[in-house]
Amino acid sequence: MPGEPATLPAVTTATDTLLDGTHTVLTPEYVEFRFTLAGLYSRFLAWLLDSVIVVVISLAVILGLSLVMAAFPGIASALGIVVYFLVDWGYGITLETLWSGQTVGKRALSLRVIQESGVRIGFYHAALRNLARPVDRLPLLYLVGGVTALVSGSQQRLGDMLAGTIVVRERRLKVPSAINASGEEGLLADPLFVSRVKRLSTEERELVLTAVLRRDELRMEARLRLFAALGARLQDALAMEKPAHLSDEKWTLLVAAALLPKR
Repeated sequence: MPGEPATLPAVTTATDTLLDGTHTVLTPEYVEFRFTLAGLYSRFLAWLLDSVIVVVISLAVILGLSLVMAAFPGIASALGIVVYFLVDWGYGITLETLWSGQTVGKRALSLRVIQESGVRIGFYHAALRNLARPVDRLPLLYLVGGVTALVSGSQQRLGDMLAGTIVVRERRLKVPSAINASGEEGLLADPLFVSRVKRLSTEERELVLTAVLRRDELRMEARLRLFAALGARLQDALAMEKPAHLSDEKWTLLVAAALLPKR
C-alpha cells in the first residue's frame, strides 16, 4: 500500500564465528533473501586499508596546521589526537553515507554495510556505528569489537548493534536478460508510467530491484507468491492497473526496467 515502509522485518541468522555466515531476511510474503556475512578476516583487512588512508590524511592535515602547532607547542600532541579522531570519524561517516555502506577498504574487499532489514544504510546508521568505534577499539586493535562480533548472532560489533547494521559480502548480480528485453513493451514508452515509477520511494525501488535480481534463487512457489504481492503493491503505488496480458512478474520486471538507466 502507498506509504507503507518496504522494510523486511522478520530476520533469522545462521553464522559460523570464524567463517562467513549468513543473514536471512524474511519478507512479509514469507520469501527468504540470504546475505553472506563478512568474516572477521576480510573485515580486518578492510579496516587495515582504511586505517592507512586515515593516517595519511591525518598527517597531511597536521602538516597543514604545522604553523599553528609551532606557535603553540604545548597543544601539539593534543591537536594531533583531535585531528586523527575527527578525520577517522569523518572518513567513515562520509564514505559510508555517500557510497551506501562502503569505504575504500570495504569496496576493495567487496564488503558493504547494510541495515539488518536488508536495505541500504543512511547518515544516521553510518554516524552511529562510526561514533561507537572508540569503544570497539578498546583496549587495542578492536579487541572489544572483535570479541563482540564472535559471540553475536550476526558478527556485529557494538557499533553495528547500536546502529542495527551488519557487514555483508557484496555479490555481483547480473541484470536479468528479461529486463533488457523489456524495451519492446509499450509501457516503457509511456511517459506517465515512467514518471510514476521514478516517484517510487527508495525502499520500494530497492524492494523491486532486489526481488528481480534474486528471483532465480527462489523456489517457484515462493517466487509466484512474492511477485503476486509485489504486483498488487505496485498497482497501488503507481495508481495504475496492471495490463491484463502481463503476469505479476512481468509487470514487476517492467517497473525495474523503468528504474534502470537507459542504455
